[in-house]
Amino acid sequence: MSDARNPFSLIPAVDKVLLELGKCSDLAPLPRPLITQLVREEVEALRESVKAGNHEVPEFSAFVSGLIKKADTLFRSRIHPVINGTGVCIHTNLGRSPLRAEVISAISGVGQYYNNIELNLDSGERGRRGGFLEHCLASLCEAEAATVTNNCAAALILMLKHLANGERNEVIISRGELVEIGGGFRVPEIMEASGAKLVEVGATNKTSLEDYKNAITPQTGMLLKVHRSNFWMDGFVDEPTTEELVALGKEHDLPVVEDLGSGAMIATERLASIQHEPTAAEVLKRGVDLVCVSGDKLFGGPQAGIIAGRPDLVAGIKREPFFRALRCDKMILTGMQETVLEYLHADGIRTPDIPLLRLLSADLERDLRPRGNALLSALKECPGFEVDLVESVARCGGGTMPKAEIPSLALNFKPTSMSVARMAELLRKCSYPIMGYVVEDRFRIDLRTVFPEQDAEVSKNLVAIC
Repeated sequence: MSDARNPFSLIPAVDKVLLELGKCSDLAPLPRPLITQLVREEVEALRESVKAGNHEVPEFSAFVSGLIKKADTLFRSRIHPVINGTGVCIHTNLGRSPLRAEVISAISGVGQYYNNIELNLDSGERGRRGGFLEHCLASLCEAEAATVTNNCAAALILMLKHLANGERNEVIISRGELVEIGGGFRVPEIMEASGAKLVEVGATNKTSLEDYKNAITPQTGMLLKVHRSNFWMDGFVDEPTTEELVALGKEHDLPVVEDLGSGAMIATERLASIQHEPTAAEVLKRGVDLVCVSGDKLFGGPQAGIIAGRPDLVAGIKREPFFRALRCDKMILTGMQETVLEYLHADGIRTPDIPLLRLLSADLERDLRPRGNALLSALKECPGFEVDLVESVARCGGGTMPKAEIPSLALNFKPTSMSVARMAELLRKCSYPIMGYVVEDRFRIDLRTVFPEQDAEVSKNLVAIC
């Protein structure tokens, strides 16, 4: 109800609302300062609405109910575990690559107690930050030297700042490689942020070695090649090989840098029926001076950027003042360290025990179908929907291997007591949210991206929403 004569008198006091919320058993467990802030914001918003001429003030109970819903929405927006049933293995919205249990354990120990991040335990004096990790990365990438930054974009910026500055600040790149890496960020913008001057050559679909050669001037600082990890071009296309660019760079005493982005460290075709993705070691063998890759994509580690290549250039990058602003903390260094150690222990003999690699290599018949049948049995008496098991297609995601289509299996739901949109909403609102996707008015949960130990939670949540 509202009072047209004095609607301001119906606006509840903050203290009164807080007192009422304190009695609510279903209020989200937010800290009191956040609840107080939320109440003040809503009361002030109501006051401003009345000032603007809206005299419809909600009843006190309705106002409190609205606050409970908003507090719940705020609480659910915190970062917490989610079950990924989308079939996208490296899902940027869902945290990209999951980490192995040993990585989490190592991070826990390093984070909970003091550690030797910059201490030489032999001499007792100050040590080299991340020295062991850099040694391991250089070995894995078959490089003379390596280092890490907080992401691959940072790695590219640092390489540009070190190699393309002063009077030689021009960077030559093909127009067909001016990619957008996600979130609206584009390679040209990253290059400009570094202070480098972009020199575009060729056409979108065809760039020749002659295009690069004709663009070289006394102001050229480096040649840059960017791997098209998140899209592909086909048809009337052409470009020089990495080896040809390297030869051109040597002819003009120019460093050649390649941004691989995707972070593959092993032959991806060994994992599933997907194409080969170039590794850092392969690219360095072609003669490039530096390569950079992501740590949280196909590498399967935490968010980081790996730089590998010539030791003098890596050392110079680490001396850049900007390097400190983009360096990794103890948690990321530890996560990267434990991930790369697993690759080195595997030593090319076996597939490294990395969660992402397990998801990609899971066999449809041996691994996925038994789990799917078990879930069907658990859900067959569940009211509210019909469910069957259908073949599906999973993808790498995360801006990697866009052509890869991995055969998979998905639970296929036809809700009978609610809409598909409502079913999706209820699953998102579970204490352990489930993300799936919709196909032809059916809700699907792809089993390739659901960990086997999560199957019981999937079944529990589906029963609960019905």
